[in-house]
Amino acid sequence: MEQDKQHWDKVYSEKQPTEVSWYEPMPEISLNLINECKLEKDAAIIDIGGGDSFLAEFLVSKGYTDVTVVDISEKAIERAKERMCEKADEVTWIVADAADFNPGKKFDLWHDRAAFHFLTEETQREKYLKTLIEAVKPGGYVLMSTFSENGPTKCSGLEVQRYSVGEMQELFQEEFNVLSGKSVDHTTPSGSTQNFTVCSFQKKK
Repeated sequence: MEQDKQHWDKVYSEKQPTEVSWYEPMPEISLNLINECKLEKDAAIIDIGGGDSFLAEFLVSKGYTDVTVVDISEKAIERAKERMCEKADEVTWIVADAADFNPGKKFDLWHDRAAFHFLTEETQREKYLKTLIEAVKPGGYVLMSTFSENGPTKCSGLEVQRYSVGEMQELFQEEFNVLSGKSVDHTTPSGSTQNFTVCSFQKKK
């Protein structure tokens, strides 16, 4: 949606990387979960709502050769590219709404940290999950992090949909095996605490 795109472009234009609440200098939880999947270095990995997070940068530095980042904000992607310099050429960048895009290929791992909870309409969630299910290879992995039932009700001025571990697992249990689920506290740059639900799944073969 154009309105959403304008909102996020404004956020990324006005705030420094260290001023957004989801900032983390090292995406330790995501990297640990990815390591547990024991993927080959040429595995296809997609980061939904990756914006200017550091995950793609770390993955490239670890030798992964097929990394895709999707974000609704062109400004966020421009910022990540500038930071990564020539390394940015090793990543596929897609400006698109997470609820409304066609990946055009299959992935071994689908990662989403803090994008899914912005999809507050049922139709958005349905489209997102349909795209995800079609895009993940049999045996492939999904790593999802959303605000928990104890997390914030709004973020960056927008309403969010919160999920308990059980609710998140229920969304995926038909097509995926549940690997893990836990609540994790994230400390924002301003020092406040946000509680996340973090789950991992493997698509049934």
